[in-house]
Amino acid sequence: QVQLVESGGGLVQAGGSLRLSCAASGDIRSINAMGWYRQAPGKQRELVATITTSGSTNYAASVKGRFTASRDNAKNTVYLQMNSLKPEDTAVYYCNAGGIWYLTGGRPKYNSESWGQGTQVTVSS
Repeated sequence: QVQLVESGGGLVQAGGSLRLSCAASGDIRSINAMGWYRQAPGKQRELVATITTSGSTNYAASVKGRFTASRDNAKNTVYLQMNSLKPEDTAVYYCNAGGIWYLTGGRPKYNSESWGQGTQVTVSS
């Protein structure tokens, strides 16, 4: 089994910064893309940023230039550095991993997608 565990959320004033982390646990052999999504109250979940194994990134227009995604492939961990936070960034942030090869009972398994439990980010004005 593969689990994604997020950390780093919290309350911050507008203009401040937070850094989210998401570590994938399990006997993982490879993960294709990793990324972050968010869901604000009453809204649909939306893409924030994705990053491939090679480090290619993609950002939502609303966060481009303020947020930076990075990953440590050796640790199966993805990060989201969030700067110049705005009240509209308030949401539950979810980690996502796609294309996961892992071992269970010594046998290779493939998981097309896995989600973390979410971490709350609140930006006060």
